[in-house]
Amino acid sequence: MIAAADTRKGTTLVMEGQLYRVLDYKHTHLGRGSARVSLTLRNITSGAAVERVFGPEDKLDDVRLELRDVQYLYHSDDLYHFMDRETYEQPVLGREVLGDRVLFLKEGLALKLSFYEGVPVEMELPVTVDLKVVETAPGVRGDTAQGGSKPAVLETGLVVKVPLFISVGDTVRVDTRTGEYVTRA
Repeated sequence: MIAAADTRKGTTLVMEGQLYRVLDYKHTHLGRGSARVSLTLRNITSGAAVERVFGPEDKLDDVRLELRDVQYLYHSDDLYHFMDRETYEQPVLGREVLGDRVLFLKEGLALKLSFYEGVPVEMELPVTVDLKVVETAPGVRGDTAQGGSKPAVLETGLVVKVPLFISVGDTVRVDTRTGEYVTRA
């Protein structure tokens, strides 16, 4: 148990049987009135954000998630299979948990999974991933006066804006936080 006043960004809580991560924390004290703690929470399984207000002494159930190094193996339908790099167990996560982050998954990619009571609940991607360009328009010299970009479809189906000199078959580095092109790999 943790007092609401002791929570910080990144703290994981259990409320109403659901796991929540604290996105924002605000402690306010208005004159003679009592203090209050406003928390912006994100439901880990559904991704929905909610805002809750607590008294500073209210007790909340905090949990520690176990972080394991895993390797992405493959997907079948809406199930994504990983392998624990120490125990060789193969946890599975559904598409609804991973959301659009599946567009960064490439076979053999090393990443981290968070587990709660032995069940995988969240995926932590590396900051950048290298993906191959499978479709893009050819860049023609002299198209622009200064820099330019064009859309490119990557091997996972992700579409990013790339510079004109990138062509089919090139490997590009993409930032997983923003989904933007970083450099040619």
